[in-house]
Amino acid sequence: MTNPAPPDDPIPHSAFRTPHLGRPGHPTDLSIAAQQDQFLDVIDRDEAHRRFHAHLKLAPLGCEPVPLDQALDRVIAEDVIATVDVPGFDRANVDGFAVHAADTFGATEAHPRFIALNPEVLSPGIVPRESVRAGTATTIATGGMLPRGADAVLMVEFSDIAGPKPAPEAATPDCQSAQSEIAITRAVSPGEHVSFAGTDIARGETVLRAGQVLTSREIGVLAAIGVATVTVFRRPRVAILSTGDEIIAPGEPPQPGAVYDSNAAILSAAVRELGGEPVLLGIVADDEVELTSRIAQGLQSDLLLLSGGTSKGVGDLSYRIVSRLGAPGIVAHGVALKPGKPICLAVTQGKPVVILPGFPTSAIFTFHEFVAPVIRAFAGRPALRSEQVDATLPIRINSERGRTEYLLVNLIRAPEGTHHSPLTTHVYYAFPMGKGSGSVTTFSGADGFITIDQHTELLEADSPVRVQLLGQKLEPADLVVIGSHCVGLDYLLGQLQRRGVSVKVLNVGSTGGLSAARRGQCDLAGIHLMDPVTGAYNRPFLGNDLELIPGYRRMQGLVFRRGDARFDGRTLSEAVTAAFGDADCTMVNRNAGSGTRILIDRLLAERTAMPQAVPGYAVQAKSHNAVAAAVSQRRADWGIAIDTVAGMYGLDFIPLQEEHYDFVLPRTRSQRPAVEAFRQLLGEVEVRNRLRQFGFRL
Repeated sequence: MTNPAPPDDPIPHSAFRTPHLGRPGHPTDLSIAAQQDQFLDVIDRDEAHRRFHAHLKLAPLGCEPVPLDQALDRVIAEDVIATVDVPGFDRANVDGFAVHAADTFGATEAHPRFIALNPEVLSPGIVPRESVRAGTATTIATGGMLPRGADAVLMVEFSDIAGPKPAPEAATPDCQSAQSEIAITRAVSPGEHVSFAGTDIARGETVLRAGQVLTSREIGVLAAIGVATVTVFRRPRVAILSTGDEIIAPGEPPQPGAVYDSNAAILSAAVRELGGEPVLLGIVADDEVELTSRIAQGLQSDLLLLSGGTSKGVGDLSYRIVSRLGAPGIVAHGVALKPGKPICLAVTQGKPVVILPGFPTSAIFTFHEFVAPVIRAFAGRPALRSEQVDATLPIRINSERGRTEYLLVNLIRAPEGTHHSPLTTHVYYAFPMGKGSGSVTTFSGADGFITIDQHTELLEADSPVRVQLLGQKLEPADLVVIGSHCVGLDYLLGQLQRRGVSVKVLNVGSTGGLSAARRGQCDLAGIHLMDPVTGAYNRPFLGNDLELIPGYRRMQGLVFRRGDARFDGRTLSEAVTAAFGDADCTMVNRNAGSGTRILIDRLLAERTAMPQAVPGYAVQAKSHNAVAAAVSQRRADWGIAIDTVAGMYGLDFIPLQEEHYDFVLPRTRSQRPAVEAFRQLLGEVEVRNRLRQFGFRL
């Protein structure tokens, strides 16, 4: 097994080898990229770890000295032994007088004891010249060196200057204190208000041990024993390369079909958190020559990460190029995980090369599963032990048999007095995030994840689950909001956050929010549900256990691209009729359970007995913004959304119906401070004016 090469040791192109092709006539270049291959050797997670680690030396890569002011968050490479005592001398902890404790015994305010005051005054940094004899005291400041003979310090608050006495023959004329004595009004015991030499740190004591991460506290200890330079483990250099024709860098103008490179930013930050040093190699399009060159550059680091190109579809070049690296090469390609099946693990000359899936959630999950432990080992950091909590799964979850599935969840504290899980008294509900492996926000918004075994196909509602936290500890939010998304609610919650109220939001639609409020799983639920019989909003759905906080009104309507002659200048009825009359006119629907879906279904039912036959009916967007985006990007021609969002996307708007967006809460939570803060916020004049500027009506 070869040790990882130092970062300045170049890997020549000879590190790349031509794969054994196995049969005559097989193409020797990457023309095979035009084929859609299958993962024929999918292995389980444990086997993937075994194969990967078998070719790696999971140990620190070396050490280096760094100045103390640059040592924050570094890992100590060797034990630190004190060469001095701390404190280095007996010192006073208070302002007062260095005394013999025996001279103070029996002193009270009613019956003070009197002792002579020596002429010397001891400030910090002054070495005493006189001893304290019995019946005398020396003035001393906090931090001053205790003179010989003294065994305690009397606080200045428990003494008075008693007046002059005959000056000793040796006293100087200008030393007035030598002619005074002090009255002691409180006794002190030996050692009182004194820090003796070596009581904090003793010479020869091991103050820090190899493997400790240096925080501000440890750096303070090193400074206290006079250390100016500390030996730490070298940070592993991790090269990060993003691939794909569709990837563009943040800051560039958006382009049709392009995706901003979020993976590089996520991975770079994660590498730093783990004690590594990211080396950003930028973005490479699906070009064999350029990608081969950039991979060779990346192999000059201690570890190479590629993002994208690991699948076996058209244009996926990364794994084909990596397959030509020196032995052992690819050790696993395709692991029975969800998300993360396409992960590709390789090793060349002792260096790990990992191709992560392109989708953000898949990339970050597989990074933490396979790459993070390697970086921590290379950096000399111990294996991370994340906290786990027990929780109740509130809804039924289907899983794919044969693949270990990681399900990201948000944790919501259950109402007091409920006991859904027999495993713990600290009960939480684990709400699945449900945004898919392509989501950028899923990982950042989750509290943790549950692992569904590859042999499990179904988890029933109310099943007990164990949640692996993504952070070091769980910090419950002050206010939990579950329900329908609205930009107005985003504004309100942002204001609360600025005022120190921590907020957690789950956008699950009005029906999901109402159900969560009924079960006591949230503090507030934003809803806009219309009773199809009466046309009234929200109040018909309340029971005795729920309370309504009036919110604001929003105008729902038909959104379309400006200049579309099928809708432009028409009434709502005319516009819908025109849409129905054009077979190429496609709608975008809303998700079942949302308040908008009720409006859509009623609108369509008035015109057709088979709304499901309307082009686009089966496509269900989960927010007003998603509807507007679909229309703006010409994936659909019309949909139903609120006028505020239509304006954000530059779309035209035909009013349909004004709806009430209100807030429902369990009565058991109505007195919570965060709920009261929300009520007060809604009543503020400035906040109400801002909501009006958004286009809402109050």
